[in-house]
Amino acid sequence: MSTTAEPGLRERKKAATRQALHDAAVRLAIEHGPDRITVEAIADEAGVSRRTFSNYFGSKEEALMHGDLQRVRSLIASVRARPVGEPPWAALTAAAAEFYRQLGDLDPQWVARSRLVRRHPTLLAAQVQTFAAVERDLAAEVAARSAELDPGGVRARMTAATFLVSLRVALALWLDAPPGTSLGDLARETLATAGRGFR
Repeated sequence: MSTTAEPGLRERKKAATRQALHDAAVRLAIEHGPDRITVEAIADEAGVSRRTFSNYFGSKEEALMHGDLQRVRSLIASVRARPVGEPPWAALTAAAAEFYRQLGDLDPQWVARSRLVRRHPTLLAAQVQTFAAVERDLAAEVAARSAELDPGGVRARMTAATFLVSLRVALALWLDAPPGTSLGDLARETLATAGRGFR
């Protein structure tokens, strides 16, 4: 076997373990409530040791938020892939539209986890922390596209933060909306409202 394939296989195994821990955390949190589950229970559910859990996540909240982190990173990759000359807010909204198109039918487990987050302050805080962790990366993409002077990076950070908050607001509205409401449509509306100051 070629040695060049080994790192790829190793990374795939790591990603599979991380995903298994996330899935186990979500299952247990939905079944028992996030306050009643432990890191040990998540590790047992995923079939790994407590030490293995600690190699991937610092807390059960971090394990529960892993899916959100992956989605936001995917969104940032979509922004990065937009045409170079596209203005920042246009690139962000176009990437979001593509993201929601690809999302398709929402996973019921993800919807249930999103409802859990709203009911539990510790998860809500973890979600905010998750978004904050990638805000700087998103701001860097915004800055790379901006033709305006922004020496302190304030406008880029504000643009990135406003974009991410708009997506969170859209999700909150969607969770309270009647069945059949489109999350993508709500995201377009919140982004259009927020974007008036970033064109």
